[in-house]
Amino acid sequence: MAKPTAKLINALREAANKIENGGNYQWGHMGSCNCGHLAQEITSMTKAEIHQYAMRRYGDWTEQSQDFCENSGMTFDLIISEMIAAGLELQDIRHLEKLSDKKVLKQFSLEERNLHYNKKEDVAKYMHAWAKLLEEKMLEKISIADLNKSAVLAYQREKV
Repeated sequence: MAKPTAKLINALREAANKIENGGNYQWGHMGSCNCGHLAQEITSMTKAEIHQYAMRRYGDWTEQSQDFCENSGMTFDLIISEMIAAGLELQDIRHLEKLSDKKVLKQFSLEERNLHYNKKEDVAKYMHAWAKLLEEKMLEKISIADLNKSAVLAYQREKV
């Protein structure tokens, strides 16, 4: 499961909101599909750029993530590297394409878990649920003592 980072949580929410609010969603387009929308938010690339780079190799996001090599220098591998730097793991890409991560699906009632990976409403629901799950994991790691230390350090820096 992805590392809970603010960048990833925000990107998931932004991608879901854009899909919900009429953003161009197209399952068969590498820049407009489930991972394509998330990649747009993480990399600030356009759907056209992402699709263009993806077409230099074969396969969809699942296949390209399986062939990922961080040292290849291939532009699409650089996109995946940036997504990993934001907190994703390679398996998260595969799960997002199929809306299949069991930890995310457990956020839904049994009746709601039958999501269709190519239905934009289901993709947005999945992304929102995943963002919420990651946010909860992030909040578990925050302690009042750490917040107090951060506040004291910030105050001390301001005085200098």
